[in-house]
Amino acid sequence: MDEEVTRYEENTEYEYKREKIQALKDLGIDPYNGSFCKTHDIEEIKNHADNLVDKDIKVKIAGRIMALRRHGKAVFADLQDRTARIQIYFRKDIIGEDGFTLLREIEVGDIIGVEGKVFRPHAGELTVLVENFTLLSKCLRPLPEKWHGLKEVEVRYRKRYLDLIMNPNVRRIFYLRFQLLKELRAFLDQRGFWEVETPMMQVIPGGALARPFKTFHNALGMELYLRIAPELFLKRLIVGGLEKVYEINRSFRNEGLSTRHNPEFTMLELYQAYADYQVMMELTEEMLSHVVKKITGSYEIEYQSMVLDFTPPWHRISLPQVIQELVGVDIVEDSLETIKAKAKERGVAYEDNWDRGKFVNEFLEKFVQPRLVNPTFVFDYPVEISPLAKAKKDNPQLAERFELFIGKEEIGNAYSELNDPFEQKKRFADQLRKRDEGDLEAHLIDEDYIEALEYGMPPTGGLGIGIDRLMMLITNSSSIREVILFPLLRPSSD
Repeated sequence: MDEEVTRYEENTEYEYKREKIQALKDLGIDPYNGSFCKTHDIEEIKNHADNLVDKDIKVKIAGRIMALRRHGKAVFADLQDRTARIQIYFRKDIIGEDGFTLLREIEVGDIIGVEGKVFRPHAGELTVLVENFTLLSKCLRPLPEKWHGLKEVEVRYRKRYLDLIMNPNVRRIFYLRFQLLKELRAFLDQRGFWEVETPMMQVIPGGALARPFKTFHNALGMELYLRIAPELFLKRLIVGGLEKVYEINRSFRNEGLSTRHNPEFTMLELYQAYADYQVMMELTEEMLSHVVKKITGSYEIEYQSMVLDFTPPWHRISLPQVIQELVGVDIVEDSLETIKAKAKERGVAYEDNWDRGKFVNEFLEKFVQPRLVNPTFVFDYPVEISPLAKAKKDNPQLAERFELFIGKEEIGNAYSELNDPFEQKKRFADQLRKRDEGDLEAHLIDEDYIEALEYGMPPTGGLGIGIDRLMMLITNSSSIREVILFPLLRPSSD
């Protein structure tokens, strides 16, 4: 019943505002005006108040009315732009009769532009005394009055525009995201990396163990896949001699939704010729510690009641060693039957067709990952779950690979790239066998990539960083949906 009343009230107000718009048009006033030339953002005025208060300097600002307080021939309002909120003050004797008549039609939610001078009234709050103003866009629907009290959190994601209007912290999250991407680019650009773009639609998906999304190209009459990673195309560029490349990319994986997974997500992938996974480890540590310090002001950040310390050097642990210590399994030497028996003993649910790599992933996620709070490199993974990584010379069952964990979350993945075309083709064939056995996340054979390797790819180090999960850490967000402007949601039942 309460929902019906609310909808009735909203519909009634909507119709009332539509009538107001027609009344404005009848007066010759355009409720959806043209451009407005701003001189300042509101935050800029606040940061330089001493140079503006009581000076003969006019400022022009624009934004949304968030509150109105009418007092006869004077009106106070709160104006909000993307940076901050400020009080503005209208006086009838300054804006004139026509201006005050228009002001009667201004309501909370409307977007206006104002021109005036900055001062501090007796109350001390920084204020703009309005000399002229323009209605730029009329708001037809009421803004939420108790946005923070909404119980259905998905409403915030479905109507992100309202979330951004009403919640300054949400705007801060996405400002920090912009800062993060800017600083990552600056770091890599200064070190000679080139930013490139690679295809999102691919004939053969590759570069990660994941199930792809399918699409269809009508003109070509062919099935295509949305990329699960840009890796194989970026390494083609290494073959082509570009030597240092990176892409901040959108990738797509046909997997479940959770607080840590969104099917469409952002990654940073970079590749450096004449390097290996040890070089990538050093680069990762230097880059992320620098970026976190740059945008937060500290090496220490709080995440979900944990204090994460990004101060170099970071912890480094061997995956075989830590699983031996925590699970009692030698992932290299023990037989598959021994590993299955230990998994059963430790309460790990598994399927009969699991190979050694599947068990290692499960042991890592269940027993190791929950212990990894501060930035930690876990290195030396089985080759079975690293089909694009170079094997260690002293132990070919292990790959020259590491994953980065921070705040109990996997944040990055890196390895010495496999550049032997014969071994790569054999690995792809092993993946195809697994696919035929029902593993939909296994690789297909990319013959064109094999051919590229046959022209010679220099020894190369590669790195992938999950931008969304990194943003969760930096902004202390418990869900990946908080750091993606428009996360994928099920259709609304309304």
